Amino acid sequence: MSVAFRRESDEEHLEPRPELPVPPGPNLVTLRGMAQIEGRVAELEQAVAAGGEEAAVTALKRDLRYWHVRRATAQLASRAAEGEAGFGSRVGYRLNNGPLQHAEIVGADEAEPAAGRIAFTAPLARALIGGTEGERIDFGGKPGALEIVSIDPIADVT
Repeated sequence: MSVAFRRESDEEHLEPRPELPVPPGPNLVTLRGMAQIEGRVAELEQAVAAGGEEAAVTALKRDLRYWHVRRATAQLASRAAEGEAGFGSRVGYRLNNGPLQHAEIVGADEAEPAAGRIAFTAPLARALIGGTEGERIDFGGKPGALEIVSIDPIADVT
């Protein structure tokens, strides 16, 4: 059949959706982050097994491939040194002498900024890592813009 007689919506003319990008660098996780990855894999495997519309199952399989890679590359991170901000730390800080804020430094897939969890690769986390209580750190091009007020370990880090 000539292409002239095909509908525009024929699936064979659609570009395949690219794979989900995997963040570069190590895939450090907390115990909570590992549990979240395992939960996501199980949820997607059940959804794929349940079947359904072909396009929806194809999208689920794509997501499942991403989470399989994240599970295979996950590395439980070691706790930061006591008194030092690092992976698995809950850091209280003030930005530009503003109100006290808190951030938990976690893995990329576990990060949820609205809940106060930031990826260890985020600019704020990179600025805080290695800092100690009472230290002022340059941030956003401003000298001493960040003040570390407190550092506590997150309970579920190895």
